[in-house]
Amino acid sequence: MLKKLFPCLIFALLSCTVYSQTIVSTTPENKKVILEEFTGIHCVWCPSGHAIAKAIQDSNPGNVFLINIHTGGFSNPGPNEPDFRTTFGNAIRSQSGVNFYPSGTVNRHVFSGGITGMDRGQWTSRANSTLTQPSYVNVAVEADINVQTQELTVHVEGYYTANSPQGTNLLNIALLQNNTKGPQTGGNAGSNYNHMHRLVYLLTGQWGISIPSTTTSTFVDETVTYSIPADYNGIAVELGDLEIVAFIAETQQEIASGAGAFPTYSGFANSNDAFARYVDEVGDQCGFDITPSVNIQNIGSDPLTSLSINYSVNSGPVETYNWSGSITSLQNETVELPGIGYTINPAGNTFEVTLGSDDNNSNNTASGTFENAVTATGSVTLILNSGTNGSQITWDITNSGGTVLYSGGPYLNSQSFNIPLTFSADCHKFEVRSANGNGGSSVVMYDSDSQVLYSSTGDFGFGESSSFNSDGVVVLGINDTNFEGLSIYPNPASSVLNISNAENSTIEVYNILGQILYTKNDISIEEQIQVSQFTTGTYFVKITNGNAVKTIKFIKR
Repeated sequence: MLKKLFPCLIFALLSCTVYSQTIVSTTPENKKVILEEFTGIHCVWCPSGHAIAKAIQDSNPGNVFLINIHTGGFSNPGPNEPDFRTTFGNAIRSQSGVNFYPSGTVNRHVFSGGITGMDRGQWTSRANSTLTQPSYVNVAVEADINVQTQELTVHVEGYYTANSPQGTNLLNIALLQNNTKGPQTGGNAGSNYNHMHRLVYLLTGQWGISIPSTTTSTFVDETVTYSIPADYNGIAVELGDLEIVAFIAETQQEIASGAGAFPTYSGFANSNDAFARYVDEVGDQCGFDITPSVNIQNIGSDPLTSLSINYSVNSGPVETYNWSGSITSLQNETVELPGIGYTINPAGNTFEVTLGSDDNNSNNTASGTFENAVTATGSVTLILNSGTNGSQITWDITNSGGTVLYSGGPYLNSQSFNIPLTFSADCHKFEVRSANGNGGSSVVMYDSDSQVLYSSTGDFGFGESSSFNSDGVVVLGINDTNFEGLSIYPNPASSVLNISNAENSTIEVYNILGQILYTKNDISIEEQIQVSQFTTGTYFVKITNGNAVKTIKFIKR
């Protein structure tokens, strides 16, 4: 709900002396830039536009204000994707003549081509040019949010230092939300791209409210209140991430100048109140020390600068981490805690965090659960397709002592690997990484019973990990009596690998990528393989005799 408080627009300062400016300057100023970027979660080049706009703002602090408008076909959400669109975006996009993304307008001015929409390569020069131009009106804005009632109060002042070319102008107030995590094609962050300056509502309607007098010395004083909803399109509102941008336009198009502000906050119930909001998921585990994270929000009026964090797993020994930093009112921070050991509970595991005592202890505890990792039966197979991102993909498997047993990557593109793996009885961790955050192609790891230990279509962002137990059994194949007395030595080997008692078998030697390096059929009782030409690393000897198959790992040093 939107309300106007004291909706007096003072048009001539001398004729209404009961009012005077409090936040706006009466000294002539240059124009401020309002950069509206038309964007969408499926637009591959939009992250580039976001970066360009941010660079312009960073280079001109206090003089450039950004509004990101999710609109057009690239903004249409897919199943289970957030909807960042508004009821206002299409009209602004349409009047700007936008038909490619990302596009942007600088003060809704037509620089060339008859439309205001511009390619991102033009934004910097157009913004810099606008910042050098004198403005006939100065704009200032301030805002406050009552955290108990969620009522937003916005106060805007304008002062005309010269005449506007239009007899009537329009005052616009935009409400934005920052730090919204979501998908973004080309964003290199999976579903955790940080969306900034996202338009959620226009407090003054589609095109603003009328300023009917626009001559020199006109003073504009407008205060509006707005009841902030719990969400927009199902996306929760974070009061601490809201932002205000106000601007005065000559018509629906040309923006004379504007200003922005982050709200102050009032109505806090307590001065010192840390809120343990949630514990991040840690995934299935099989005994590794876990390094959990807890998200802490300051819902008190005083800054949060230090905090004791107590945590335990399965009601085991309590660890304490003494955090220090600065979290201002309504801001939050995810704190990664030092690793903690635990005893596995076969029925499932619980991690609990308790914050130190403050003015309100009812919100100081958060907990999370994690399941026990699966147990791999017999040998394990890793199938990896490098796709179009092979040079960025690496992976490794470690045991409970942190020793890397297997590793791979980076790869060439469009390659497929079928990699057999054997393990002793232990807890293991598989981790796949993408250096540029784009994930990769498909990965699947399964055991001898076809039980899937890890799978991904490639949407793992910068990386994912998965833990699993191994029963330590090596699957030798059918009719293993064919290999009685088999011996492979020395292991590790530096120059020659000897194979005995494998008469009439076929030998294949391949590397950890599944690439066959050596093949020989109908070997003799005593066979030697020259491995001196192999590089240092892990290799496998596959011995086939009829229906019997045996694979043995060896190390070349």
